[in-house]
Amino acid sequence: MKIDRLIGILSVLLQEEKTTAPELAERFEVSRRTINRDIEDLCMAGIPIETTQGTGGGIRIMDGYRMDRTILTSKDMQMILAGLRSLDSVSGSSYYGQLMEKIQAGSSEFISGRDSILIDLSSWYRETLAPKIETIQDAIGFKKTIRFKYFSPGGDTEREIEPYYLIFKWTSWYVYGYCLLRKDFRMFKLNRMDGITHVASFLGDREVPMPDLSNKKVFPAKGRVKALFDPSMKWQLVEEYGTGSFTEIEDGSLLFEHEYADDEGLLAWMLSCRDKVTVLEPEQIREKLFKITSEIAKRYEEEPLCEA
Repeated sequence: MKIDRLIGILSVLLQEEKTTAPELAERFEVSRRTINRDIEDLCMAGIPIETTQGTGGGIRIMDGYRMDRTILTSKDMQMILAGLRSLDSVSGSSYYGQLMEKIQAGSSEFISGRDSILIDLSSWYRETLAPKIETIQDAIGFKKTIRFKYFSPGGDTEREIEPYYLIFKWTSWYVYGYCLLRKDFRMFKLNRMDGITHVASFLGDREVPMPDLSNKKVFPAKGRVKALFDPSMKWQLVEEYGTGSFTEIEDGSLLFEHEYADDEGLLAWMLSCRDKVTVLEPEQIREKLFKITSEIAKRYEEEPLCEA
């Protein structure tokens, strides 16, 4: 993309005293004519770039206007590279790896020490996730709607959307766009999408609001749960909700209180805790847990084991 190349060229000029159009063309895998146009665009944007012809000539930022290289510290560059590496963990191509090489090539003196932050955004579903991300990225770049089958608690549906943002949040990937079925902006979880295909071009002139990704907006509180946990579950409460989510009582049990967004999510979590938790409030959750566990017990009492 052109904006990535312009940023890359500026980065090279900030890190090196001088370079040439052929060197930039080779580094960014474009023609010399394209590099010349990029230099003109940077000049129009107010970057004081000077070009000289002949032996010893080249491209550089004019003396007296050079930005201080310390605008980016070694730590800053490490953070940038960590971010690019995290994107490469879910990329279906080698784009981000190549971009890291280009930045490192022009900043070898600027990057000291070994990597101290490693981020992997691929989760457990890299084989299926990477092609989905690549397909959606292409659709956003080329302004193509995407059609897919979506699996949700309310049932299976066929959707077509104008995609605008890929989002990583709550340890999962989502796509945010305008749903042609609901006539409104919606967010869809990539792991619940199947058969993603490009459909048709769209103008891209729609006013797109930034998605509100606050927990209160996406997962509004439905109620408050109060439960008693076995002391062996302390690590899970700390991991999920923090040390302030419970109090230890005299017998060592943990009194837990927290808001919850929906019954199904709360029930699934409580059931995953097996016999290490007793829900005290609300009453409807206690009743649902009793019904579910009773039906499970009945099924195992009545159904015979299948013989191999």
